[in-house]
Amino acid sequence: MKIDGKVVLITGASEGIGAACAAEFARLGARLSLTARSAGGLARAGGDSALITPGDLTDEAIRHLVMARTIERFGAVDILINNAGVGVYGPSWAAPMEQTRRMMELNYFALLGMLQVAVPHMRARRSGTIVNVGSIGGKVTLPWMTLYSSTKFAVGSLTEGLRMELRGSGVHAMLVCPGYVTTGFQKNVLAGAAPPLVVRARRFAITAEECARAIRRGVERDARTVMAPWSGWLMVALRRLLPGLVEARMAEMSETP
Repeated sequence: MKIDGKVVLITGASEGIGAACAAEFARLGARLSLTARSAGGLARAGGDSALITPGDLTDEAIRHLVMARTIERFGAVDILINNAGVGVYGPSWAAPMEQTRRMMELNYFALLGMLQVAVPHMRARRSGTIVNVGSIGGKVTLPWMTLYSSTKFAVGSLTEGLRMELRGSGVHAMLVCPGYVTTGFQKNVLAGAAPPLVVRARRFAITAEECARAIRRGVERDARTVMAPWSGWLMVALRRLLPGLVEARMAEMSETP
């Protein structure tokens, strides 16, 4: 898909990967509709030309408002980037249920709700791309974030099923699996903290801008799955070939002193 002139709706666009996607797609001539809870962050990410709609996407009314305002301003939505998400650190058996439910509401149900308002519009036009931002944790469970990984496995399965459901409709579904990305994700988690070995592993992280470029290139070539960085596929392959070894190493990383 050619980006120039396309209408791109990005959730979680006030910072991190979402804000980087806003800059990357705008650079290629896209028209932007941005949403997140932070009005100030959206204003910084969108500049003077983007349509911004602050709000909590776990609220169905906000999801419909974002879509309606985008169509009112631009007449269409060509690309939906479902990026909004949050995490919970810690063992599943001790995770606070309230925060876990909040995470599931945003990471899965809000994402599902956004594509449910976008897909009928795209199907009617026989054109569009749904981009669901998952995680490497949706391919290989991260034991320090077991429940977060569970939400991202769900996003991956949803995206694969959606792609098959939409076959022949002109609408494409793409899954994005970021690994370590230098964003404010860790400071914004709902509960817990990353183990020290995981924090130190962030020296191998990519930037949000690098991740956004990988997403943009994936949209341009109608990719099925984008792994950012590409080396994440090596972890996926190792998990399949040597599951015991990978599980042992991941368990070691999740341990706290």
